[in-house]
Amino acid sequence: MMTPRKRYSRDFKDSILRQLKPPVNKTVNEIHAETGIPGSTIYTWISKARKEGQLIPNSSPSNEDKWRKEDKARIVIETYTMNEQELGEYCRKHGLYSTDVKRWHRIFDSSFNAKRPSKELEQELKAQKDENKRLTKELKYKEKALAEAAALLVLKKKTDSIWGVLEAE
Repeated sequence: MMTPRKRYSRDFKDSILRQLKPPVNKTVNEIHAETGIPGSTIYTWISKARKEGQLIPNSSPSNEDKWRKEDKARIVIETYTMNEQELGEYCRKHGLYSTDVKRWHRIFDSSFNAKRPSKELEQELKAQKDENKRLTKELKYKEKALAEAAALLVLKKKTDSIWGVLEAE
């Protein structure tokens, strides 16, 4: 017999999601232990909230993995033109550190300054591809030769079992 699904109010779901965000920063496991709500249910709520545009950090112990790359990109875009005061207010509202946001800005900026591969690297890559192609062709040739040798051995065993082994006189 299936147990009926429990319905939670929107306000209750929002209060649970707020506990996942800074400054509280509870993990899904902590909320599950306190409320008895299955972790899968909480993760579903998180997924839906993220699709609605909410910033919800991961339950990662390290600060580096706390925010998904999609969230970091969104934060950088939203804060890119802000001055220090506006950035501070934004960070307080979302439970962020301005130093993290500024570091993400630098990473974002440096990604546009990445240089294209030099001619030497392109030539080396082409040489590696050519070598890979040659080795692949050689491997196919050797696989065919091995298959042929195996077939000849099987054929020899079959003929020996049918006609018997001829002894040298």
